[in-house]
Amino acid sequence: MLTKERCQEIFAKVFKLSDADETEASFSGGSSALTRFANNEIHQNVAEDGYNLSVRVVYGKKTARASTNKYDDESIKKVIDQAKRIAQLSPDYADLLPMLGPQKYKEKKNFYESTDAYTPEQRARQVGKVFAACEKEKLTAAGYFSTESGATALGNSKGLFAYDDSTGAGFSTTVTGPDSTGWSIDSSPDVNELKVEQKAALAIDKALKSKNPQTVPAGSYTVILEPAAVTDLLVFLIFGFSAKQVAEKQSYLTDRVGKKIFGDNITIVDDVYHPLQSGQTYDAEGVPKKRLVLVENGVIKNLCYDRLTAQKDGKEPTGHGFRVPNTFGAAPGNIVVSGGKTSIEEMIASTEKGILVTRFWYNRLMEPMQVVLTGMTRDGTFYIENGKIKYGIKNMRYDESVVEMFNSVAALGPAQRASGVEAPPMIVPPMKIEEFNFQSATLF
Repeated sequence: MLTKERCQEIFAKVFKLSDADETEASFSGGSSALTRFANNEIHQNVAEDGYNLSVRVVYGKKTARASTNKYDDESIKKVIDQAKRIAQLSPDYADLLPMLGPQKYKEKKNFYESTDAYTPEQRARQVGKVFAACEKEKLTAAGYFSTESGATALGNSKGLFAYDDSTGAGFSTTVTGPDSTGWSIDSSPDVNELKVEQKAALAIDKALKSKNPQTVPAGSYTVILEPAAVTDLLVFLIFGFSAKQVAEKQSYLTDRVGKKIFGDNITIVDDVYHPLQSGQTYDAEGVPKKRLVLVENGVIKNLCYDRLTAQKDGKEPTGHGFRVPNTFGAAPGNIVVSGGKTSIEEMIASTEKGILVTRFWYNRLMEPMQVVLTGMTRDGTFYIENGKIKYGIKNMRYDESVVEMFNSVAALGPAQRASGVEAPPMIVPPMKIEEFNFQSATLF
């Protein structure tokens, strides 16, 4: 682990050795370990340890960045020289802003000793419980159990310094039978909060209940999306909150800020300090992160600003900027969607005919200005009739506008930490949605 003091020591060397007008240095990395399994056997255990040192130099209006995974004195000299050579060959960056000076950052606990000290043997024992439960039902499991710990740091020659250490743990399993599958996932900065056996039991239950899947016709259905399925679609909305993309008319939110485009029950914030969220407390420019209301009762309230776009629009940067220089601007990274009080069981009980979706996959953007997506259900799709799950069904391909979908949310459950394979962790509720469009059934 690179401590705060060690990062400050290395940064001081960088700034001393650089002759640039301004110099920025950043660290990211740490230790990560992964236990991967398939067919009820562990087939891979890997671990990686390393940090990346990135140095950005400024000469007048020229700026460039170079990086290395070594930080001895010789390597530091080399990476500074490389950044300098690139800067000398680069055109002027007319919009280049001076680097920030010292900032104040609110503390957040992201590091847990329990996760940092977790061993391969402990991961193997947990995974072994999954195998035993699957073998009892004549099913097989595949997936992973991961743990990681690391740090990020950012500093510059004007006195700015920011540091965050963190840990993370994740478990995912797909349980397979002769003609059915079930899936579940869990993640937390504290490995002791992972519910491995509970999540495995959920995946097993889905695989058992979806045996002998039937085909239902394409069409518009009431759907109940579990939280992972919500994240799979919501991830396509978040980059639209870039103020730069809106200004350039590249976002579905162009000319919609301040307007109501979602249902009354949709409120979305970006909040790294939410108790279920995790992440560093500053952005890549060193701007402190803060809670930002993006959507309130369906109305678009705010966009995400990096420093440059904020200056052009007469706004304050929101703490969502990327590394300079960048062409995108800013985007939220700690999404929290307000939930309700309706459980998934209550949603099912109130549905005359509908479909329960565990998750989506192979999601693709077809039309960006209404965020029209296509993709397929996977690993536990069920037909609901008269308030009960009637049977498992073969997977369905959907075509749906996420903007329109968020205008048709009939019920929300309690918000929880969730993620999909293609989406980062978010705090989202399960949703019951009316008139969700399925284009066709699949063969499996």
